[in-house]
Amino acid sequence: MSEDRNQSFYSIKIQAFSLHTVRRPASQGSAEHRQPGTPRSSSPREGVEAGASQEAAPPREETPAPRGDPPPKEETPTPRITLSPKEETAAPRITLSPKEETAAPRITLSPKEDSPARWGTTSLQEAAARSGASTPETVSRKASHISSDNMPDKKFFENLSGAEKAIGVLTSGGDAQGMNAAVRAVVRMGIYVEAKVYFIYEGYQGMVDGGENIVEVSWESVSSILQVGGTVIGSARCKAFRTREGRLQAACNLVKCGITNLCVIGGDGSLTGANLFREEWSGLLEELARNGEIEEEAVKKYAYLNIVGMVGSIDNDFCGTDMTIGTDSALHRIIEVVDAIMTTAQSHQRTFVLEVMGRHCGYLALVSALACGADWVFIPEYPPEEGWEDHMCEKLSENRARKKRLNIIIVAEGAIDSHNKAITSEQIKDLVVKRLGFDTRVTILGHVQRGGTPSAFDRILASRMGVEAVLALLEATPETPACVVSLSGNQAVRLPLMECVQMTQDVQKAMDDRRFLDAVQLRGRSFENNLNTYKLLSTKRLAAELPKSNFNVAILNVGAPAAGMNAAVRSAVRTGITEGHKMFAVTDGFEGFSRGQIKEISWGDVGGWTGQGGSILGTKRTLPAKILEKIAEQMRAYNISALLVIGGFEAFESCLQLAEARSRFEEFCIPICVLPATISNNVPGTDFSIGADTALNAIVETCDRIKLSASGTKRRVFIIETMGGYCGYLANMGGLAAGADAAYIFEEKFDIRELQANVEHLTAKMKTGIQRGLVLRNENCNDNYTTDFIYQLYSEEGKGVFDCRKNVLGHMQQGGAPSPFDRNFGTKISAKAVLWISNKLKECYRRGKIFANTEESVCLLGMRRRTLLFQPVAQLKDETDFVHRIAKEQWWLKLRPLMKILAKYKTSYDISDSGQLEHVHRPSSVEA
Repeated sequence: MSEDRNQSFYSIKIQAFSLHTVRRPASQGSAEHRQPGTPRSSSPREGVEAGASQEAAPPREETPAPRGDPPPKEETPTPRITLSPKEETAAPRITLSPKEETAAPRITLSPKEDSPARWGTTSLQEAAARSGASTPETVSRKASHISSDNMPDKKFFENLSGAEKAIGVLTSGGDAQGMNAAVRAVVRMGIYVEAKVYFIYEGYQGMVDGGENIVEVSWESVSSILQVGGTVIGSARCKAFRTREGRLQAACNLVKCGITNLCVIGGDGSLTGANLFREEWSGLLEELARNGEIEEEAVKKYAYLNIVGMVGSIDNDFCGTDMTIGTDSALHRIIEVVDAIMTTAQSHQRTFVLEVMGRHCGYLALVSALACGADWVFIPEYPPEEGWEDHMCEKLSENRARKKRLNIIIVAEGAIDSHNKAITSEQIKDLVVKRLGFDTRVTILGHVQRGGTPSAFDRILASRMGVEAVLALLEATPETPACVVSLSGNQAVRLPLMECVQMTQDVQKAMDDRRFLDAVQLRGRSFENNLNTYKLLSTKRLAAELPKSNFNVAILNVGAPAAGMNAAVRSAVRTGITEGHKMFAVTDGFEGFSRGQIKEISWGDVGGWTGQGGSILGTKRTLPAKILEKIAEQMRAYNISALLVIGGFEAFESCLQLAEARSRFEEFCIPICVLPATISNNVPGTDFSIGADTALNAIVETCDRIKLSASGTKRRVFIIETMGGYCGYLANMGGLAAGADAAYIFEEKFDIRELQANVEHLTAKMKTGIQRGLVLRNENCNDNYTTDFIYQLYSEEGKGVFDCRKNVLGHMQQGGAPSPFDRNFGTKISAKAVLWISNKLKECYRRGKIFANTEESVCLLGMRRRTLLFQPVAQLKDETDFVHRIAKEQWWLKLRPLMKILAKYKTSYDISDSGQLEHVHRPSSVEA
């Protein structure tokens, strides 16, 4: 499937690129922040494209100054790339449907006022009762007094009661990494609200068999399973459950345990079976009563069954969610193999055909091809057209002619041609050998993709979904339909289960009917955008086919290196060339810019960059303020028409300085776009930054190894220091993903009494059979409570119960190959940024010159909850704490109570934005 023969697809299916620029008065907060009372998007995907209907207003007219050449004539339309980040959402990086403008105040009680086990915040009632007290309280960084006026608007998890309720959790169908994290979250959150929680071993088979397969569990039952792949409670196919007799026996076994709430983790088949079971429930109980197997009172007491599903599938083949549990981990396995194969392929100039899982869904094949820059990809939703054999061989030959020493072809196991005939990896190998004579090998990854430990993204995703599932069960009524907890952008949402199942089945029907464009659309906008981005970047178009823009666009990295920067540069270069621009690479940031370290960069120059860590261009932290004149001189010399700045907080500050210097230097009156790329994830205006997911995975993998180092020894607590500057993202999210007992961050103040309470709490846990403890500390969380201090405190207070070790992870968090998430996130937002620049260049062309000096012409592209937004950097100043180099409001702080609850602390968890059942967005162009 190659760009050179897919122009028909573009002309039929792809709309022109539309601008998603946020415009608002500087005094207002982010446009993404909903005002109280504003309804949420009715569709989980609708918000991702929300900006499409908000065209930017025309820029303020200024007296044009001389610059550039005549605007190009539009020739071939460029495919629209609008991100609904299916992989980006990973990171880790996630909140349960937050209402950012009404964040819950967090009031932290000192141990003198509360029990040692309370680490974090009080309940709403306690906070309100204490808010007028004269005794000072320890208040977190963002806390404020709770007034009686806003109390009714708040809903807290701890105020929901699970007393006299029983929840059963089971895993069914194929296993997936992260299932255990979901099981752990369901068990612990269920127990937290005083419900009984039961394991149902071996899926539906265990439900039918009953007996020892249905067991009540405790808090400790799910200790040390977070990092384990697969599912510890087993999964099995069950033919008996497909019959009414089998479901009758399953109902009897559940009633005996008092279970009327089921949390099912599996695929569409497992969830469909659960919904049928729910619909038959009352009839099954009446039949059991007639048969004398249960009492009549039991029929009334357990009159209805609540079902909540979580999708566990590495194929990501379930419609309605951007990402299923296990998909990110499977991508990690695939990319690890591809990176390893590339070295041997280059050595011998070989072609490799890699077969990945995906019998009915090509997501793994498509995204891994995008992440590694594969030459060709075969997926069932979008088969190659007639004559694909000639096109593929021609492309492989051209790549070899450009001195590329290897070829990578990725095939989904369910790949088909346009006549629905299977395309196999062996068939492709034979074709390449016969026509081209290339040394070609086949690698079938198989069940390697299902194995291994779950990624940080999957652990956090599963934990969030598990919490939302318990919440949904507690709020369910007899009229509540079975729902599935899904991920939309950066939010957890609830969708009607059968709507999702129906759309998933419609995808297969569309493929069977050879309506492949409909199949792509039904997969969702994220899938469609992945496909469009791959086609845009995979094949170089002929010079005669390119539009002529005569614009020069410069790309540079600013700040510390971050994994994924190179993928972003590659994407920007190739998208810019496709747009007809000349692309220039700047070495060593603005410092290199001032020295004239600028050169034109071609399509082939960036080949193989996606898997490279660090910054190939080179990057410096130098800000432009003191060298503006030299930079302006170089911009004149190279006639630079636009800038793409990829970096961290320094990149944001740099573009602010350039914007402020426009009154003195006309050269800066050009479109400028910032892409956030930093492991600290501290750039305002975005939930995620390129590089943060890779760093998070490095932390989690290291924590797993450190905990294993104490296996078989006496009880031990590890104190781990993470990077991040003053931003506690890595410490907090790393703690959630690694199962930490505490995480100390700058954003939430703490004192010696809270440290002492944490030690006492951990000591009490160690006495219950827990063998290892984990404490994370952000490097700048407190000037006095250093890593050494905390280590010595825990060592002294834990004597006789546990001993301590400390580790400073350092720059290992910054190195290594980028994760699949960072590769794809960087690739897609970079392509989107260049398309925005192209649009701005056309808008700002006046009287033969480029002149842009409005706020909207200097933007940062960031992800806010469900949407990717272009936000003027000038308007982000009010949201920024420049002293500590962080955003004033950070979404991930809303997940902090979740980490504490799962570590067995009593705390307050604001769920005001949860509980709304949404509907699946169905493409209007596809018939139901």
